[in-house]
Amino acid sequence: QVHLVESGGGLVQPGGSLRLSCVASGLTFSGYAMGWFRQAPGKEREFVAIITSDGAGTRSADSLKGRFTISRDNAKNTVYLQMNSLKPEDTAVYYCAAGVTFGLSSTAYDYWGQGTQVTVSS
Repeated sequence: QVHLVESGGGLVQPGGSLRLSCVASGLTFSGYAMGWFRQAPGKEREFVAIITSDGAGTRSADSLKGRFTISRDNAKNTVYLQMNSLKPEDTAVYYCAAGVTFGLSSTAYDYWGQGTQVTVSS
């Protein structure tokens, strides 16, 4: 059974940083592209970032303007999301997802974590 478990969320002040982690089990991690999505209250789930199965390629949402960085460690079955210069509008539940294709749409992913809450507030 596949499990994706996110951690690292919490309350942070505007301008601060957080690093989210997602540990995968039950799948051949190195064979999957990994993505991060987020969903704010009353809004649809939106793409944040994606990384290829070997970590050689990444893409982030243009709206983030380089503030977030995705990375992975295949030896640890873990994908990370480094979030810098956080803004109140970044407040959302953040989800990691695994898929065999490199896609920006949530429909491209086969497995999802339960999410971790990120709240940016003073």
